[in-house]
Amino acid sequence: MILNKLNIVNYKNIAEASLSFSAGINCLTGANGAGKTNVLDAIYMLSFCKSLQGGTDQLCVRHDADFMVDQGEYLTDTGDALQITCSMKRGQRKHFKHDSKEYQRLAEHIGKVPLIVLSPADNLLILGGGDMRRRLMDVVIAQYDNTYTTALIRYNKALQQRNALLKQEAEPDAALMEVLEEEMAAQGELIYKYRSNFTEKLQPVFNHYYSSIADSGEVAGMNYVSHCQRGPLLQVIQRDRMRDRAVGYSLHGVHRDDLEFTLNGYAVRHEGSQGQTKTFVLALKLAQYDFLRQALHGKKPLLLLDDIFDKLDAHRVEQIVGMVSGQNFGQIFITDTNRNHLDTILHNLPDTSYKLFNVAEGQITESQR
Repeated sequence: MILNKLNIVNYKNIAEASLSFSAGINCLTGANGAGKTNVLDAIYMLSFCKSLQGGTDQLCVRHDADFMVDQGEYLTDTGDALQITCSMKRGQRKHFKHDSKEYQRLAEHIGKVPLIVLSPADNLLILGGGDMRRRLMDVVIAQYDNTYTTALIRYNKALQQRNALLKQEAEPDAALMEVLEEEMAAQGELIYKYRSNFTEKLQPVFNHYYSSIADSGEVAGMNYVSHCQRGPLLQVIQRDRMRDRAVGYSLHGVHRDDLEFTLNGYAVRHEGSQGQTKTFVLALKLAQYDFLRQALHGKKPLLLLDDIFDKLDAHRVEQIVGMVSGQNFGQIFITDTNRNHLDTILHNLPDTSYKLFNVAEGQITESQR
């Protein structure tokens, strides 16, 4: 998948931009707060129907503007042209179109433009809560199998309804509670099957990237932990129904799944240095990309690298850029505050096509090499 052109009107701090990209590497440089990440956010929006930075959709509309338009013109791996458009008026819901045809359900779009992003916030994969690590699994699996997306939607709907019953002062309707628990169990066991398969296949790919980046004898590991491993999920959910009632929410289910990350058998979050944590996250994300590429039968997702070189030495940065510019990777978007830094690295990749863009106060201009 190649993003040939990105057209933006009133997206965050970008009033207007029409950008033509290289099929290889695209570098956006500029000061912090200039709008580099907002360009990547616009690209992310066209893949996942939401902002990478979270928050409400209304936050994507530029201050003092009444609407926003975010449009990408792509070339698929089969050589077909594809246009994705997201538009929204202030105070109204957003509209998503695939070649001028609007989606009725945004979930139908996930996977049409496969993408993996690596950003500074990904340190929370190690240091944050389990929701970040579940999302690591979900964001890949949902892009190659819509069955998984449907199961997630149905599970979360049943979970929300069960939690609402648990919060009621009056005793919940027993028949309705059982129906919701059966739905959670059925969809949850399907989700568990997908996640188990994902983590089993991701482990060797992750180990390869960690060894390549770390260049050390450290043994990195991951372990998938789920309530489904305790027996039939319906029994696990129903076993503590009275306790759930007391706390007002569901304590068991795949919404509590987690990944345990280790180095040499010890938890990374407790024992890992800042450098080891950074390397672990880099390896995880590159492994995500490689896994998704293989799951899509060789189709290459877009790769967004947002300000990831902070606190990495020049040799390590050059090593990573050289790695992702190889034949297993496709189109790449990189943001950095140091133009000279990138010039040096790109100069050492003579066979790689690239473009440079300067971003200043929401204005984006293509730079000369």
